[in-house]
Order: sequence, then structure tokens, then C-alpha cells
Amino acid sequence: MEHTTRKDFLQTSGFLLAMAVTGSSFDLKKKMPLLSFSTLGCPDWTFQQIVDFAVANKFAGLELRGILRELDLNKCKEFSSAESIAATNKLMKEKGLHFSDLGSSAAMHHSDATERKKNLDDAKRFIDLAQKIDCPNVRVFPNNLPKEVDRNVTIDLITQGLIELGEYAKGSNVTVVLESHGELVYVKDLQKIMQAAAGNNVGLVWDIVNMWSVTKEPPATVYAALKNYIHHTHIKDLKVTDGKEHYTFLGEGETPIFEAIDILYKDGYKGYFSFEWEKLWHPEIEAPEKAIAHYSKVMRAHFNG
Repeated sequence: MEHTTRKDFLQTSGFLLAMAVTGSSFDLKKKMPLLSFSTLGCPDWTFQQIVDFAVANKFAGLELRGILRELDLNKCKEFSSAESIAATNKLMKEKGLHFSDLGSSAAMHHSDATERKKNLDDAKRFIDLAQKIDCPNVRVFPNNLPKEVDRNVTIDLITQGLIELGEYAKGSNVTVVLESHGELVYVKDLQKIMQAAAGNNVGLVWDIVNMWSVTKEPPATVYAALKNYIHHTHIKDLKVTDGKEHYTFLGEGETPIFEAIDILYKDGYKGYFSFEWEKLWHPEIEAPEKAIAHYSKVMRAHFNG
């Protein structure tokens, strides 16, 4: 990790001081923030089950990361034709729900021309779908820093990929959001990419635990550096046992997750707090009907007192 410069120190210190001054008089018993959950957490539910559960547990939005284990949303029957898209939009409107984010699998780090084009094309298809269903964000990955490629070259590839996708999304209401994920979780790397690419339909997904579990950078430090780019968040919790990470229900782990949540809320973040329960990748963790319902309950208790 790079050493903190005097400028970084002063910026972070100023942010912390401001938070301390306002925090003492800040009352969390205010407007409930926007809650959503990723369908990564319920890989075996139908879309109707997902929608009904969201309504029953007072969620405002859905983050789509596949339906019935199909990760390419364009292949899901809910989005496979103009008629099915219209029916899906009608259902969402009737239920008072919104799509918060579409989670593509597109990764921007590839240097191989064929693989790179495939990933960029996949992201563009997701942007097209997002526009049709009034979804504000499409997530893409950075994702890796291959050892055989110069680090700066890969960071430039990621940056250029975001710029290309942002240009493709220009004129739409869709923002391409890069998730802090994989080997791109340090503030300095993400800041460098965002400074070059953000602003033109490009932003950031702050996955708080993805970053903290690797870097241990305090949420206040991360937020001070990246706040201008954050359009979406992933919320989860974990603890380490015998050197291995284990996902826990929110508030039962060892991450500073509520510190990050409160920083976002107090500073006026208007996006979704999206619960990412990685059931598809970790089938051994608790069932979605328990974990996702618990998330809504804990978040509501936290903000309502």
C-alpha cells in the first residue's frame, strides 16, 4: 500500500472532523434509505418469488444478478422479448419496486482482443436492457491484475474499457459502475481509474467488505477519496475463522460495515444499500429467506432506533 501523502492526510482528517462535528447532533431516525438485495442471494427463486419476497420484506429495489441461475439476463424469459419486458415492467410498477442495478459479468482487465471484445459487448447488451427497464446502473468488474502484464497497462485497459462503455451509454439514463472487486480494491488504484473515466455515464460500486477484508483501510478514508464516484453499494458482513472468511448475517461479523453505512447516510448518499448474500457462490451459507429478511429487519432497526 502506498504511503499517505500530506494532502491525503489533510483531506481525510478534514472529512473525519466534519463527520465528528455533525455526527453528534445527527439523528438516524430519519427517512429510511433505499434498500435492495442482489438475486445472487436467491439463485433458485423465480422472478415472481423474488418480487413477492421483496414486497413482503419492505425492499425498495432489486439488484439483478441472474434469475434461476441464468446470469445472462437477456436470456431470462422476463427480458427475452419486448412483450416480456413490458410485462416485467408492469409487474414492478404494480408492486412499487425499482431495479437498482444489473450485475453483468463483464470484466475490463482483458488484454486479448477477442476476450476483450466479448466482455465489452456483453456489457453493452446489459446497458441496452437497463435502458429498457429503467434501471440506473450496470455493474462491471475491473477485475484482475495479471502478473504477465504490466500493472499500469492493465489499469489503463480497465480505464479505457469504462470510457468506451460510458460513451456507449451516453444519452441514456444508465451509468456503468465499476465494482471494487478482485485485485482492484485499494483506494489509490480505484481513484486513479475513476479520475480518468468517471463523469460520462461512469461511476463506482463501493463494495465495502471487498475492500476492507483485503486492505483494512478505514471506511472514512475510503469514502473521503471515492465519495464523488459512488453510485451504488454492496452491503454484507463476515468474520474470519481459522484464516478463512465466512459470511455472516449483517451485524454479526467483524467488519466496520455500520461505520460505512452511517458515513454514506450522513453525507446524503441517495443510492441503494444493496445486500449481497453470495449464496450462488457459497451454497453452504444460510438460506436466502433467512438472510435477506434479516438484512431488512436489521437495517430498519438501525435507522428507526
